[in-house]
Amino acid sequence: MTVKEPEHITMIRDSVRRVLNDCAPLEKVAQWDRDDFISRDMLKPVSDLGLCAVAVPEEYGGLGVDVRAVLVVIEELSRRSPMLAGLYIANAIYGSFNISASGTEQQKRFFLPKLAAGEVLFSYGLSEPNVGADLASVQTRAERRGDRVIVNGAKRWCSGADHNDYIYCLVRSGPAEARRNNLSLVLVPTRAEGITITSTRTMGMRGIATCDVTFDDVDLPFEESVVGGEAGWNHAWALLAGPALEAEKIQVPAMAVGMAEAAVDEAWEYAQQRKQFGARICAHQSVRHLLVDARTKLMACRLMLDHCVEMVASGQPSAIDTSMAKLFISETAREIILECQRVLGAYGYAEGFQMERLVRDVLVLPIWGGSSAIQKNNLAALMRLPRD
Repeated sequence: MTVKEPEHITMIRDSVRRVLNDCAPLEKVAQWDRDDFISRDMLKPVSDLGLCAVAVPEEYGGLGVDVRAVLVVIEELSRRSPMLAGLYIANAIYGSFNISASGTEQQKRFFLPKLAAGEVLFSYGLSEPNVGADLASVQTRAERRGDRVIVNGAKRWCSGADHNDYIYCLVRSGPAEARRNNLSLVLVPTRAEGITITSTRTMGMRGIATCDVTFDDVDLPFEESVVGGEAGWNHAWALLAGPALEAEKIQVPAMAVGMAEAAVDEAWEYAQQRKQFGARICAHQSVRHLLVDARTKLMACRLMLDHCVEMVASGQPSAIDTSMAKLFISETAREIILECQRVLGAYGYAEGFQMERLVRDVLVLPIWGGSSAIQKNNLAALMRLPRD
């Protein structure tokens, strides 16, 4: 069983694999992990293929929005390094998709050509020290003063904020009791006066720092900085749930599929090379079962992802499907990688194989982009399951 895909998507997949063999060999990926640093210049080989431009409409210097192409690039980059995928997501998803969907005409003309060229990276500023999934409770504030907006507060888990160009920042722009009815989104330059950025070291996903960001009277021009301009002021909740959301929800499943495939490939190859008890370990039933289970689960994930990509790309209502995909694929990818680690035995726990890194990296996927518990809550509500 295989997933049939358009010819141009297969060509993109092959092109990404070829360029990564040249610019991102596994030795270099391991070095990024050890150093906890990846240069944003590593996005350039991808951008040179025109793959940042597939997230931008033609009228703004792109090649036309191709959701399937964007998700395939994320999958293939994650297969080599989720940090490479993180750079691309910061450009194509956090930047291009959001500005295309919600920006003013002025914001689109300013940002989208730069995004299409791979020159601009965005970080998300949604979570706060006391706010995770309950985004309607954000406390970071934006005060409007004439043609300026002043931002004060703190954000947490802003991946890449220490190197990216802008923070796509959710702020409270009115009385707290109104909750979701007075939220706004502000584009905050990471080098603006009044910003302090500190990083937190994590067990996995090393290379792009996750950051705490504090805002102390950050003074910005209103029209250029408030997403959607006047129409977006106090209306961020609608923008958060806008047309870019469903594509965002399947970025983590796309990463998960790429990472799981890398683990299966490594375990499959190792099992055919390693000998024990006078035979290659792929001859032993326990190992054969692990490998078959892993490939079967990977196919289920790939089919589910393909279904969701088709729905999102064609504009079909997909909130239930994408939430199911986020829940199932991120959890199943974790199962796949841990099963593949067992095939490698002690070598799957030691540096030298990519499996050890994949194990550390995959653990965050059920948390990123809305935790599994949140997806279950959302799905129960979307499917109108009664509470009484």
